[in-house]
Amino acid sequence: MNPTPYPQRTALGLAASGVPVLPLRRGKVPFGNCPSCVGNACGGRPNMKTPGPCHCPSVCHAWAAATTDPAVIASPAWAAAWQRAVCVGYHPGGADLTVVDLDDANAIAWARTTLPATRTVPTTRGEHWIYRGAMVSRNAVRLGVDIKSTMAYARYLGPGTGTLADLPDTVRALAVKEPPAARPAAHAAVAVPAGVGGECPHRTPAYLARGIAIAEQRITEASSAVHATAYRTFLAVLSRHGRCGCLTDTHVARLFTAAQAKGETARHCADAWTNARTTLGL
Repeated sequence: MNPTPYPQRTALGLAASGVPVLPLRRGKVPFGNCPSCVGNACGGRPNMKTPGPCHCPSVCHAWAAATTDPAVIASPAWAAAWQRAVCVGYHPGGADLTVVDLDDANAIAWARTTLPATRTVPTTRGEHWIYRGAMVSRNAVRLGVDIKSTMAYARYLGPGTGTLADLPDTVRALAVKEPPAARPAAHAAVAVPAGVGGECPHRTPAYLARGIAIAEQRITEASSAVHATAYRTFLAVLSRHGRCGCLTDTHVARLFTAAQAKGETARHCADAWTNARTTLGL
């Protein structure tokens, strides 16, 4: 009997600790879909939210193949992949983790002065900073910095050093900042409320909480033109609180959630937020 390939042994150990794993081939990328699953012919969902979009036993669908099931990891269907694998990948979001991938020395220097200390793992050119908590994944949130969490994979490069810290708002905020290639959308003229750039008007947290609740209600009650309503609401919130530093990721997430409940996509929400910031010069 052939000995268990080293990546497979590593994968079984990670899976036992609750980390969903998958084999990565040369180039440190997932194996391609099998012929039955190419082009989603199997019926796998294009926007997969959870692992296991179909019942194919092969290593399919990239990050969504990640599993903690030792029977799958050690199955004959995965055996050929492990024989060819160069390393182990894992789905950070599936383990309630977020990896801040720092690609060079400048990115590392930025992290050390900006982000709270957490577990770090050296990479070929930089470091992975790993936090407890999942979020949306996004590449190039700033020069040399990617975020890998939900619906993404990362290479396993060892246990790292340091104590795992909770995911900070500083990292969550990176995913809602203006994308590098964002294009301002054309919008109808909007009357910007007074107070932009002035002293923060709220004296207690209850004032901001009430404002966010009203904004959520305005979006929720929209019966048409949801995108325009969301944009105008984002603009109103930012005009009042965008310069004082009181808005947190939690507040932004509440507004985005309200808009998505009315059919807006996460990308449309991010674009509308960016366009509102641009309009106000934030």
